[in-house]
Amino acid sequence: MDRTAWIVVALCVVGLVVWEMYLAKQMAPRPAPVTASPGQTSPTATPAILAPSPSPLATPEAAAQPSEPVPTFAERVETLRNSDVELHFTNRGGGIAEAVMLNHIAENAKRVTLNSPKHTPIGVMIDDPAKPALSEFTLVRESDSSIRCERATPDGITIRKKFSLLQSSQKKDNFLLELNVDVQNTGAQPYANADYFVALGSAAPIHPKDYPYYTRLVWCIPTRGWFGGSTLAAHDRNVSSFQGGAGFLGIGAHPAQPVFQENFAGAEWTAVTDQFFATIVAPLNAKATGIWGRSFEVSAEQNMVGVEGAMRMPGFQVQPGQTYTARFQIWAGPKIYHRLAQLEHNEAEIMNFGVFKIVSQFLLNFLNTIHGFVKDYGVAILVLTLVVRLVLWPLQSKANQTMRKTALLGPKMQELREKYKDDPTRMNQEVMKLYKQYGINPVGGCLPMAIQIPIFFGLYQMLAQAVELRNAKFLWVHDLSQPDTVAHLPVLGFPINVIPLLMAATQVWLMAMTPKTGDPTQRRIMMFTPLIFLFFCYNFAAALALYYTAQNLFSILQFYQNKRQPMPTLEKVAPAGKRKR
Repeated sequence: MDRTAWIVVALCVVGLVVWEMYLAKQMAPRPAPVTASPGQTSPTATPAILAPSPSPLATPEAAAQPSEPVPTFAERVETLRNSDVELHFTNRGGGIAEAVMLNHIAENAKRVTLNSPKHTPIGVMIDDPAKPALSEFTLVRESDSSIRCERATPDGITIRKKFSLLQSSQKKDNFLLELNVDVQNTGAQPYANADYFVALGSAAPIHPKDYPYYTRLVWCIPTRGWFGGSTLAAHDRNVSSFQGGAGFLGIGAHPAQPVFQENFAGAEWTAVTDQFFATIVAPLNAKATGIWGRSFEVSAEQNMVGVEGAMRMPGFQVQPGQTYTARFQIWAGPKIYHRLAQLEHNEAEIMNFGVFKIVSQFLLNFLNTIHGFVKDYGVAILVLTLVVRLVLWPLQSKANQTMRKTALLGPKMQELREKYKDDPTRMNQEVMKLYKQYGINPVGGCLPMAIQIPIFFGLYQMLAQAVELRNAKFLWVHDLSQPDTVAHLPVLGFPINVIPLLMAATQVWLMAMTPKTGDPTQRRIMMFTPLIFLFFCYNFAAALALYYTAQNLFSILQFYQNKRQPMPTLEKVAPAGKRKR
């Protein structure tokens, strides 16, 4: 590289350091907009989202005292458990206080836990999620897989909620349960209830390095498809939008929004989720009509913010002697794509794979298939890379030959540039004629790279949420779902991530081997490619950088193999009319 190129590279490296420092500043501790516990009114919360109506879900006495700091009854807890999850039920509102993942480890060797007693239990029915009044329920264990929560009011309204763990045909990854609600009117007067909310619980980042956009409030509603018609699609609001931000140089600045609410015609399901785990609630005999959420501070020291939410449901009426029934399906566990795809309400949309969804789905399924044989996700990624390279090998070999042949045209193209330097349009026309004379397709050398783009971004989206990679070790990497940080630079605290640096180095090596084609400006632009990928991968999952590093090494091997072949010769091709004769 010339002096100018080295200056550009140095400036880009400085830019990377500045960007990381900017991200660290954005993630700096800030007061959480809402820190109130259930039963307390947040000083920053907006006025009541919906005017609560008298109902057995919140007694008039409880509704009149929404700021009561502690319940007036002793808390009681019952537990349901299978081989994957342990659910802690509380009599505070009759819901799930915690869902403990028995086979997933979080920070400090603790088990991953969804929701917490500090937040509204999952499945609780409330009138106003901003000021939840959690009445006392009795808890009755009906079997090893079901618990009944029951409460009766003086005016003859009885609420029965039955939570049942569901067992699939698979012996593992069972995180699904069903909630059946019966509201029975044994009184003498009709009972009418306005819209009510079902609590989703809370979600919080597991690792301090998790970016805010992974912790989200999500809802799935019908959306107009690209080619007309209607399709179900997930929409979300992440915690960074709850927090106020100054943006980057003023771009993207937004005020704090402590409480979020949105109404819609009908949703298949709503959820709170972090990067790898989610609580998804799907109503089975109605559609959700809105969603509510707010953020809360998890840890000021580790700069972590979570989100809690609730799903709004349409109201109902119950005549004397009749019963209103509502059924819900709850997934409280890891975002395992193949399990979520088996559910009936498009719950797999919570993966948020984006534009390259089909690519992400295929690569995740293929990666898991490979892992079934090799039993190591690091090795599985290398095998996946090898398969992709073998599929593209003929195309890449042809592209390498095209680049070598194009490089032989260098002197002729330089003559054209000198001759028509004052007329760029004419110069481009003559260059295209030159390509045509020698039968060279200028796009041929770029085609393999173009095919790699959807693969790269499909992997980017897939590896961001592939719970299978959590705590998967490979060589010095302790967790393939996290950056492979081995140290930090003194003073600045800048992380040293080895695999992304190896990826950039192998890409520079690959570019040095590539025949020099195109004009000098294009070659300088291509020099930015390693740095662009370094930006993408530096603080991302080590699995992505591992894939791309292996891909570069296989490409280098292919270049060496192609170089052993005879150098192509420049021969003019006959015009199309003459070839026909």
